[in-house]
Amino acid sequence: MTPRAIERRETLTYVVGYALALLLTVAAFGLVYLHLLDGRAAFYAVLGLGLAQMIVHFRCFLHIDLQRSARADLQLILFSSLIVALMVGGTLVVLFNLRTRMM
Repeated sequence: MTPRAIERRETLTYVVGYALALLLTVAAFGLVYLHLLDGRAAFYAVLGLGLAQMIVHFRCFLHIDLQRSARADLQLILFSSLIVALMVGGTLVVLFNLRTRMM
């Protein structure tokens, strides 16, 4: 491929990623603002839209896919996500424990 074709493909990937991210963000805000779903259903819908947006960001902006050459990057991101999830989960456990002890 010529450098011009590669640049055009990269630009198209960024434009498609931006459009998808914008669409998913507007969908999440619209879902909550218009009260289309209530309570738990709205929470899970927004959570699903957020996960879809993470996939769009990984694929379109970070250029991470499931090819052999990108596996190390994917493993790094998954490990970092695990560490962040453990930290947030541990913090929530401590906070909820303190809340029950204070009540």
